[in-house]
Amino acid sequence: MSLRRRTEQWEREYLSPRAVLASETSGRAYDDRECSVRTAFQRDRDRILHSKAFRRLKSKTQVFIAPEGDHYRTRLTHTLEVSQISRTVARALRLNEDLTEAVALGHDLGHTPFGHAGEAALERLAGRFHHNLQSLRVVELLERHSPKYPGLNLTAEVREGILGHTGARPPVHLEGQIVRLCDRVAYLNHDVEDAVRGGILAESDIPDDVATVLGVTRSQRIDTMVSDMIAYSQSGESIGMTPRVSDATERLRKFLFQTVYIGSEAKIEEQKVYHILRMFFEYYLARPEELERRLEQRLTADAVKRGVIDYIAGMTDRYAISEFQTLFLPKGWSRR
Repeated sequence: MSLRRRTEQWEREYLSPRAVLASETSGRAYDDRECSVRTAFQRDRDRILHSKAFRRLKSKTQVFIAPEGDHYRTRLTHTLEVSQISRTVARALRLNEDLTEAVALGHDLGHTPFGHAGEAALERLAGRFHHNLQSLRVVELLERHSPKYPGLNLTAEVREGILGHTGARPPVHLEGQIVRLCDRVAYLNHDVEDAVRGGILAESDIPDDVATVLGVTRSQRIDTMVSDMIAYSQSGESIGMTPRVSDATERLRKFLFQTVYIGSEAKIEEQKVYHILRMFFEYYLARPEELERRLEQRLTADAVKRGVIDYIAGMTDRYAISEFQTLFLPKGWSRR
């Protein structure tokens, strides 16, 4: 018996009846050989980890644009934290940890440069842009695992989890629901820590009614949220929190919107993001041949706008700033 089959057998014997089994996946869009070592969900995780889009997350903003300091979160560190928290919950509930990890690692692949400010800018420019839809587009089309098919050819369950990690329609399977909720657990708590590091908040600024329920430190808050989620979701048909902890978590989110996400000193620079991305958008829309050269592919007239959106969304913060300087700022000149 191959190692993959032994793992699949272990899943059938050990995992909860509510778990998604790798041996019962709905499959991939394109025929693909099975691996003798890894299950379908383990292969999906590895394909995401080896993708260029995943590597670019290290240079994409989480909340603060181009922060000066090595300890502020990026999209990559956020993704790893979501993965760690999600795996803890999945393991405690005897759900499929490999599926959970694959969804967590892929959930933000479509995020733009400059965080949510970049997403809002592309929404204005493109008419419709959401990072979960773009993440799905990355794994289904833009990344390339094999010349035989577009995208990474991930399983249906991983694609569903990536799409449903935010938005109106949560994933059907519990593993995806874990990532959806742990995404919030991660970003709320590390955004507080980054805001404290940046001098925007003090831990003591967190409202007393929130701190009383969730705790006064990052580790206390995460432990409260995760422990509550595990206890609440032990036997139910969905992943959630008790009303007491859920309400306190929502109050923390509203507090951060009021004090950090909107109008804080560190967010003022976001006003410039729209203008930067608008100039990129107009520049490449008017120069499809240059866009084709950069994308290394031919585009039909109908596909140019979509190509511009994909190209901008794939930029890192660092590359976008460098590209802006190259395209729009005059170079110094001297006579030799």
